[in-house]
Amino acid sequence: MHIEAPSLAGLPGIRHAFFTRRGGVSTGLYASLNGGLGSHDEPSLVAENRRRMAEHMGVPPSHLVSLYQVHSAEVAVIEGPLALADRPRADAMVTRVPNLALGIATADCGPILFADPVARVVGAAHAGWKGALTGVIAATVDAMVRLGSERNDIVAVLGPTISQPAYEVGEDFRSRFSAEVPGSDVHFSQGREGHAQFDLPGFIARRLSEAGVRTASLLGLCTYADPERFYSYRRTTHRGEADYGRLISAITLAA
Repeated sequence: MHIEAPSLAGLPGIRHAFFTRRGGVSTGLYASLNGGLGSHDEPSLVAENRRRMAEHMGVPPSHLVSLYQVHSAEVAVIEGPLALADRPRADAMVTRVPNLALGIATADCGPILFADPVARVVGAAHAGWKGALTGVIAATVDAMVRLGSERNDIVAVLGPTISQPAYEVGEDFRSRFSAEVPGSDVHFSQGREGHAQFDLPGFIARRLSEAGVRTASLLGLCTYADPERFYSYRRTTHRGEADYGRLISAITLAA
């Protein structure tokens, strides 16, 4: 049902989970633990899946907080439960309030969980190529610092993300990165003619380092290559399927 990162699992007073697609009640394309509020899955099934996730995190269902994700660098400070209609339009969130599970939805993009066990601040970010390029990772770390964190105390982990062999992009995509982030060519390898393969996890690791996070790790799991455990937007597109489920990655401060 979920995967834990060793570097987060050992931190006192912090719970986290990179939920897989297993252990839920959804069927068909969404089988089975679909947490996607934006999917076309039956809402009651998504609600039950999220209830199971919240239960695992040790919080009420209302305390599993989500965002209206828009591939931005916006970060929300969460101070209490939010109604679904009140979800901030942002791609990262931070809190120092116990018993709030910050839940990021992904299906190839990078889910990053952050924890500072000293200042007791946690964060979660949705880092697709656009968010990673435009600064969502640095913005998340900055928001944690404003809540009292020291950069050296922050632990960050990148969960299941599409890998370089599965991530083909066009030359215009590569050119944008080269223009905006000098030296980013190392995150591309040559693909078929007119295309390249983009290393999103490697680029995210670079951005974490640039943000001053010294303790950062990658789970090294590819969403595209593992249909039994993970949803993948790109795999769905290649198969011509109508929709796809969303994985949830969550972190909370225990009371």
